[in-house]
Amino acid sequence: MDIALAPETLARWQFGITTVYHFLFVPLTISLAALTAGLQTAWVRTGKEKYLKATKFWGKLFLINIAMGVVTGLVQEFQFGMNWSDYSRFVGDVFGAPLAFEALIAFFFESTFIGLWIFGWDKLPKKIHLACIWMVSIGTILSAYFILAANSWMQHPVGYRINEEKGRAELTDFWRVLTQDTALTQVFHSLTAAFLTGGAFMVGIAAFHLKRKKHVPVMKTSLRLGLVTVVVGGLLTAISGDTLGKVMYEQQPMKMAAAEALWDGEGPAPFSVFAVGDVDEGHNKVAIEIPGLLSFLAKNDFESYVPGINELNEAAQEKYGPGDYRPNIPVAYWGFRWMIGFGMASFTLGLLGLWLTRKKFLLPEHLRVGEDEVPHLSLLPKKVLGPTLTKWFWRVAVLTMGFPLIANAWGWIFTEMGRQPWVVYGVLRTSAAVSPGVSQGEVITSMAVFTTLYAILAVVEVKLLVKYVKAGPPELTEADLNPPTKIGGDVRDADKPMAFSY
Repeated sequence: MDIALAPETLARWQFGITTVYHFLFVPLTISLAALTAGLQTAWVRTGKEKYLKATKFWGKLFLINIAMGVVTGLVQEFQFGMNWSDYSRFVGDVFGAPLAFEALIAFFFESTFIGLWIFGWDKLPKKIHLACIWMVSIGTILSAYFILAANSWMQHPVGYRINEEKGRAELTDFWRVLTQDTALTQVFHSLTAAFLTGGAFMVGIAAFHLKRKKHVPVMKTSLRLGLVTVVVGGLLTAISGDTLGKVMYEQQPMKMAAAEALWDGEGPAPFSVFAVGDVDEGHNKVAIEIPGLLSFLAKNDFESYVPGINELNEAAQEKYGPGDYRPNIPVAYWGFRWMIGFGMASFTLGLLGLWLTRKKFLLPEHLRVGEDEVPHLSLLPKKVLGPTLTKWFWRVAVLTMGFPLIANAWGWIFTEMGRQPWVVYGVLRTSAAVSPGVSQGEVITSMAVFTTLYAILAVVEVKLLVKYVKAGPPELTEADLNPPTKIGGDVRDADKPMAFSY
């Protein structure tokens, strides 16, 4: 059978398409929950209307996003039994434990408190209502933690034993699965990248309105919060990425070598800026490199030796038997660069945006504006940008919201494809994890159905977001400005149905 249409290849394509699509919503859900909670906290503490308007505006976009995330996430669970039944049978005792905790604890937090937050605007006191959105935020982070712990076990299996009689892995130390360095660094990196994503999303939408001089007080606040989040999130993402890279080098040296197209081991090992390689021959035809930098990224030492793809492949053949243990080198190499490139572009634009829209005390008096005015964009201490550069700044700021989403997608493609040919690294090959009874036609059919369904959901998502983004923050009512002081609202309102917050 043509390998391009083999059930294993088709199953991997289906899982990749649905997972990457689902993960577009995950970082936005995590970050928007926390950012919305922060804005509502500011309103509770200060009573300023702009914070309440911002809370309702970003909360609405958060709700649209989390609804789509839940819908698309359900498919991931079904795929394990549908296309990967041998995987489920082999690792279900281990892999299922963190997923069960995610459903029982994290999803419980999210689903329960998000309902209270949505319907509790006119029924709950301000501080109790605020606590609900913070519990939702905690739930999203816990959900990410348990899922990433399960994925980290696939990257570096620990806390288990193989039951030879039953032919399956069995959990022996759940705490170790949750707290191994792979899980902790992966969680740190994913959460910081999530806030980079949410911050850029906020920057882009705020820039869209400020370019049109609409909803200025709310959007100036949102822009500033988004820019700070992008810069802090970008810096922490770089730090956590460096830590994760060192863990990856120790646990999956082949992935590190593939990320740099390092065919033969070197010490000191260079970091590849650009390379064109010959996979069949096992060498690069063109290479632009920074000497010693890869050694530093791997071991904090500019002189250390880093093994290459060829020798690691030979070592794997000696340990695991005949076969090709190299991942798809071009995908790993370029996926790593797209991830870093788009992530750092977002961080750089965030720094630029913070400077251009800096606070009043850093500007001369004639460049300062009021709360209801669009900020001047001042690159030099006493001069603003011209109309053309100003227009381009707002355009680029709008585009910025897509950069971290691209970086996230390529980061996960690199993470998962760089592990191949293993589904559980060093334990279970991907070819041995596919459902044996699923035919080529069945996988093609299910992949076509899911891809079409996700395309429809994408249209729905985009239309909803565009509709509510263009509408801007809602007008506040008397009930919004005077929430109840006790649970259930005022007695005179007891006969009224609960009002949906939007």
